[in-house]
Amino acid sequence: MQIGRVTHYYDKIGVAVVEVMNQALKAGDAVRFSGHDKEFKQVISSMQIEFKKVKTAKAGETVGVLVDKPVKSGDMVFLTKG
Repeated sequence: MQIGRVTHYYDKIGVAVVEVMNQALKAGDAVRFSGHDKEFKQVISSMQIEFKKVKTAKAGETVGVLVDKPVKSGDMVFLTKG
């Protein structure tokens, strides 16, 4: 199930800005980043909103997520089973 979309990527710090769309995104959730012929899975380990660490981002919020691999604007974020 699609949970969000990458709107920006900060390559120096490995953080993706994700617009959360359908339901809350929580630390510990397993997700799949998909787009631009690349795809990978990871567990959300760290999230921030306005430079403050959070455990949950609600639908409609934009959150910074530490990512394991580079992503690009427009990449989709899907919730997975793990």
